[in-house]
This record gives sequence, structure tokens and C-alpha cells, in this order.
Amino acid sequence: MIDTLRHLVSIESPSTDKAAADQCGGALSALLERHGGRVTRLPRPSTGDHVLAEFGCGRRQVLLLGHFDTVWPLGQLGQMPIVVDGERFHGPGALDMKAGIVIAILAARALTELDLVDGTRTVLLLTSDEETGSHSSRDAIEDEARRSDAVLVLEPGLADGSVKTGRKGVGEFTIDVDGVAAHAGVDPGSGASAIHEAARQVLVLDGLRAPERGLSVNVGVIEGGTRSNVIAAHARLDVDVRISSMDDAARIEHAIRQLRPVDDRTAIRVTGGINRPPMERTPRVAWLFELAKEVASGLGVALTEGSTGGASDGNFTAALGVPTLDGLGGVGDGAHALHEHVLIESLPTRAALVAGLVQRLDTCLAHGTR
Repeated sequence: MIDTLRHLVSIESPSTDKAAADQCGGALSALLERHGGRVTRLPRPSTGDHVLAEFGCGRRQVLLLGHFDTVWPLGQLGQMPIVVDGERFHGPGALDMKAGIVIAILAARALTELDLVDGTRTVLLLTSDEETGSHSSRDAIEDEARRSDAVLVLEPGLADGSVKTGRKGVGEFTIDVDGVAAHAGVDPGSGASAIHEAARQVLVLDGLRAPERGLSVNVGVIEGGTRSNVIAAHARLDVDVRISSMDDAARIEHAIRQLRPVDDRTAIRVTGGINRPPMERTPRVAWLFELAKEVASGLGVALTEGSTGGASDGNFTAALGVPTLDGLGGVGDGAHALHEHVLIESLPTRAALVAGLVQRLDTCLAHGTR
């Protein structure tokens, strides 16, 4: 597992570089075929091609879901070289989430080589654009989820090893403000500052937050104006929204789209929307966690659950009503950070957990238990 992880991390695969992502996707395809997978490349014109691998056969399907793109640019290995220090594996993308891919491959291989399931095929879908919103992969993710009886997401676990039964949904909005340009010294009264109006809208957006319900609104980028002596004709706000429930998703999207200028000489345009629905802890999610907890107990592990403000592709599958369990990948720390690392001892344990959970699902589904 360490050798395979070293191989994958050494092939840098930023989301925004199709050629680099395709190089990693090609290596993954070859790796999956060597381990018994029937591989299909899903071509995309502007992002890396996605990779689909099937193991085993049967009427039922369990989907193992992950991504091989990373937030790191080409050359990051120069600043974050691969280091194995005995307990930890360091490297860009090691935790988020190439360790999860290694875990999924070993689990799928074990299921087929040891003939652990009867009537359930395991499908592994690895995408290339999760870190940038999954715009080119969402259809494929949802299509495979609809064919599946359960989805296991190989994103990293929480720092204490807990799996994830809840994730916030994400909205991305851009608010463009158009004003009226004028000379700031000669005739300021004839202008209408887009920057000043944008500032007023920031205060309105701040009032939409409801942290007690897990609803956050963050204006992360403000751009506007050309020179200090010119009344700004344009400004832009980039806004990140996180929601814990679909009810809040509908309310906040409506509120943002209803923003109106305070200065009626300015105009506001809102684009974007809710990109990922929240992954809510439904009875189906709870059922899948209880199965995982039982499997982990058999491995001598006390598995716990938690939630996070970050989103994943599991948000899409859970919103379809398909039982989904997230955070089954590597355990470590530093995702998206310079100290990113995986605890090596978590790799075989997580692979055994994933394989055991698919085996348990196979038995439950065969007997109509859900």
C-alpha cells in the first residue's frame, strides 16, 4: 500500500491541469486493470478524464467513490517531498485523497480474489474535478449512485478516525454591482459608487448568517474600482455559503437572489447558487453507519461518527436518498495544508473495514434487509 501510494502521489494531478490529471488517470487505469478491474475512461474536454472500474458481477451494486485531483499545483513536490517517517506518509494529496484510492483498490481486490460477495458488484468511480466543484463529474456520480444500493466515500476520516454521517452543503455566489463613474474630486455627486454599494450588501449578507443552525455566509473576495480618484463603476463579491439542511438551502438562495441596492442609482446581478446539497444524517445513512460500526468491532476498532463543514461528492449521492457513508479513507491531518500526511497504520485497517462493509451489505441486500 505504501508503494502504491508513493506512486500515485508522485504523479501530481491538480484539478486545473487536464494533461497532468490525465497522466494520473492513465496510471490509475493501468493499476486498476492489474488488480482485476474492468476499466472505462469517461472522457471530458476540459477536465481530466474520470475513471470507472468494475469488480465482480451481480444484480446489486455498491459504489466506492473518490477523486484523484488535488488542490496542489504542479511542482508542489519540490516544497512537499514524499517522506515516510515510520508512522506517517507525507506528500501533496496523500491524505486528500490518494490514500483513499489505495484503500478502495485493496478492498475491491480482496472482495473478488477471496470471493467474499455473491451477487454484488463493486464499482469504483474516481473523478478529476472534486476540488473545483465536480461540475464535469456530477452526472456520472449521480448516474452510478442511482444504480447502487449503497455508496461508500473514500474521503479522509476525521482526525480521530471517525467516519462522516453529515456534511454541510455549499453555495457559491457572485454578486456584481454596477455603479456610475465620476471624478471623485471634481464632481463626486454625479457618481454612484459600486464599492460603497457592495459594502452595504456585505452587511446585508452578514445578517443572513444563522450559526446556531449551521448556516454560514462568507464574503471571501471583494474586487472593484480602478483608481482612488474615480467613483467606482463596478465591484464584485464572491460569496461562500454553507448549509446543514435543504430547507436552509432554499431560504438562503432565495434571500441572496432577492438582494436589492440601497442606492437606486446602482444595480445588482446575482449569479451562482447552491452547488452541493447538504449530506443529512437520514435513517438510511444511520443504518449504513451501524453496519460499519459492527464490522469495525469485529476488527477490534470502536468506530465513531461525526460531521464536518466541508463538502464532498457524497453530498450528491446522499441527497438522492441512496445510503451513503463518508470518511472511509485514510486517517491523518493537514488536508490542503503543508503538513498533509496519512497515518500508515490506518491504511490496512480501513481497507479491511471497507471490504468487510461491502461483504456485510451483500448479505443484508441478499436477504432484503435495509
